[in-house]
Amino acid sequence: MTLNKILTVAVAAVIALGVSAQNLQSASALKNKHDKLLANQERVQDKIRAKAVDDYARGLYDDEEPEPDIYTEGWESGLVNPFKESDVPATKVIDVTGYRMPITGNFVTSHYGYRPRFGRNHKGVDLRAPMGDTVRAAFSGKVRLTKFERNGFGFYVIVRHENGLETVYGHLSRFLVQPDQYVKAGQPIALSGSTGRSTGPHLHFETRFMGYAINPEAIFDFENRVAHTDSYTFQKSNYTQARNYSPSHRYKSVRSDSKKSGRVTKKSSKKGRSASRATYKVKSGDNLTKIAKRNGTTVANLKKLNGIKGNTVPKGRVIRVK
Repeated sequence: MTLNKILTVAVAAVIALGVSAQNLQSASALKNKHDKLLANQERVQDKIRAKAVDDYARGLYDDEEPEPDIYTEGWESGLVNPFKESDVPATKVIDVTGYRMPITGNFVTSHYGYRPRFGRNHKGVDLRAPMGDTVRAAFSGKVRLTKFERNGFGFYVIVRHENGLETVYGHLSRFLVQPDQYVKAGQPIALSGSTGRSTGPHLHFETRFMGYAINPEAIFDFENRVAHTDSYTFQKSNYTQARNYSPSHRYKSVRSDSKKSGRVTKKSSKKGRSASRATYKVKSGDNLTKIAKRNGTTVANLKKLNGIKGNTVPKGRVIRVK
């Protein structure tokens, strides 16, 4: 082989090696860029999922169909209500001292009441709760049930308390207690979730007395994380009504635990008349959630009556509430 041929082959080999090295280096750089892109996409997807959960939790559940009522049979059946109507007193004073908030947050996303769209009542309140948040017993008592209801509460816990109340905790992701276990107020009993008839993580919370579904907001001030008063008087005539003693409230409901609960004084009757008005003038800081709560209605009803699409209305506007 001549010297020129040797040099030609050598140059060709060097060029080939250079191209291969370049190709390998380019592939490595491309892989690094690809991995970085995937990592960024994962973070974006996590943010999207977190935002979706947060947006859902901040919204109202007016369009969500209420869970089927599980209070239909007795203790031995594995369901809930062993009481006969004739056994339920017309009036009963219930000690609610020692109350503990069932969830860390205090944001009520759906209130107690009738849902016209489905022709059924929502017999508790929905509380904002991230997935896996700790759910605690509202009072001391004994666990009645830990059960699963696919088309309703999902995983749920029922606790019977020493004061005569029973509380229901629905849409859970995990149980932390067992039936017949004694729990203290504030003790963890479950983790929140989105099981059963649910479109996002939250806690469905009910308060019952001898099978009657009491409006939880008649007993508890969720905003301030306390009970309204040391005792709640159950009355068959008003157990569905909420109470609000906040100074910012337009009117205060007649106290159901008053010794004169069957009477209305001149002072309270004026406030009662304001509560029965068919219109409301929007004030600074108001939104449909607050207005609905103050007037004993729902956001969906306010939107329907006034042709409103969002959850805000301009200050000074007069809207229909009935």
